[in-house]
Amino acid sequence: MKPCERMTMLLNKEIPDRMGLFEQFWPETIPNYWVNEGYPEGEDPADVFEFDLDRTGNWLKTESFPGAVEIIEEADDWHVIKDGRGAMLKKWKHKSGTPEHIGFTVIDQDKWAEYREPLLSLDRSRYDAAVYRERLEQIRSKDRLAVCGNMGFVELLRATLGDMVWLPALLTDPDWIHDINSVYLAFFRTHYAALFEEAGLPDAFWLFEDLGFTNGLWCSPQTYQELFLPYYKELVGFFRDYGLPVLLHTCGDIRQAVPMIIEAGFDCIQAMEAKAGNNVVEFGRQYGNQISYMGNIDVTVLNTNDRDKVREEVLGKLKALKEMRIPYVFHSDHSIPPDVRFDTYCYALELLREHGNY
Repeated sequence: MKPCERMTMLLNKEIPDRMGLFEQFWPETIPNYWVNEGYPEGEDPADVFEFDLDRTGNWLKTESFPGAVEIIEEADDWHVIKDGRGAMLKKWKHKSGTPEHIGFTVIDQDKWAEYREPLLSLDRSRYDAAVYRERLEQIRSKDRLAVCGNMGFVELLRATLGDMVWLPALLTDPDWIHDINSVYLAFFRTHYAALFEEAGLPDAFWLFEDLGFTNGLWCSPQTYQELFLPYYKELVGFFRDYGLPVLLHTCGDIRQAVPMIIEAGFDCIQAMEAKAGNNVVEFGRQYGNQISYMGNIDVTVLNTNDRDKVREEVLGKLKALKEMRIPYVFHSDHSIPPDVRFDTYCYALELLREHGNY
């Protein structure tokens, strides 16, 4: 079975010949560490590990003012920038890490009006159709599923307003949240319709949307139902009209959000952070084949680099999912950091090859 055929079946909540495979890595994991541990330098991990899907990259530029980056403060290892959303963020220069929120320009509806206007009309400079088309061809030439993606509504709220504004606004100004979500829904429809017409359809769409943090959701399930679910349904429906399955990436403890995710129509949930309390086996028992699953292999076990612990983690989940015949794509519970050794990851894949057939 071709990788794209396998992934298509899994996203349709069907059972193919074996479980799927995909992974994401911290930017420094492969070039700074694994190349010194036996990884073939310069090679694409999708080729090295024989992934079943690959991402097109080339995200739509969702900033109100794309490219408007201003350096506010700078040191040898970090800098504070003001981006095209008006957000001031402190970022490491030479390593990965979550940016520190320093401040935000859009803190009320008056400021939002300034940043809202540029999002209302089609702007073809927000994507590169030629690069996107070339990437589609590259992925499909290797029979992999080609997936494009972008940030979701929660991520855009966080990136534009900051946590100290958007979270209280869920309760104090829900009409403002509805307006922002409706603007971005129209933005996605307008720009993806143009991109698809100009450069062709992908095989699936991936929405990146962290719905929570380690201890739970950002807000109550009811608030998600009222302020976000209608927009998820509309966006998923838009891509479904093109015949595209839709994957959802979400971090944090999202156990209370899974019913909403299924109701919204998402076809696959990823990455199900184990360290935040999620367990793909429990999800499989509770929700069965209502959705397919990608991830949940605990990085805090992988980075022990202890083969016995890795074996217990991987086989415990693979065997249970196989027994229940749950559509599953092997993936970590977020991405692979550099403290996971190259041979440890290869060992985890050996276990998948041995025990991942349905």
